[in-house]
Amino acid sequence: MNIVIGADHAGFPLKSLLADFLRDQGHSVIDVGTDSPDQADDYSDFAQAVARHVLDGSAERGVLVCGSGVGASIAANKIPGIYAAMCHDTYSAHQGVEHDNMNVLCLGSRIIGSALAPELVAAFIGAQFEADQERHVRRHKKVLALEAAARNDRS
Repeated sequence: MNIVIGADHAGFPLKSLLADFLRDQGHSVIDVGTDSPDQADDYSDFAQAVARHVLDGSAERGVLVCGSGVGASIAANKIPGIYAAMCHDTYSAHQGVEHDNMNVLCLGSRIIGSALAPELVAAFIGAQFEADQERHVRRHKKVLALEAAARNDRS
């Protein structure tokens, strides 16, 4: 699977660990930065970079890491077509994909450790949207309608 990963300075060490983990699992990794923990930068820039790859199809899923996971999640969810969630447990990491069609996993590097993070990413990557479940499809269509309505309200 092609996975895009990005992080701000606070998420850099965990991003690096996760990129190596994904490669070791046989995935192709697109790393959109940051390249150093030493210069403060903004999670919103990396949310946009991750989203671009997910939306253009060059990556099937995205992983975003910031200090808490909250800022990355908020920023990513401003981009139509991105369904991001902050997950700090394996159930949410796979259920978010299976039921809600989540395509970007957000993690807080100051919240979770290096042992749990790969488990969360593995649960996220291993899950598939349950498109055969009418209730999940119905709910996702309602989310798409919310996006469309928001776009129309802005114009």
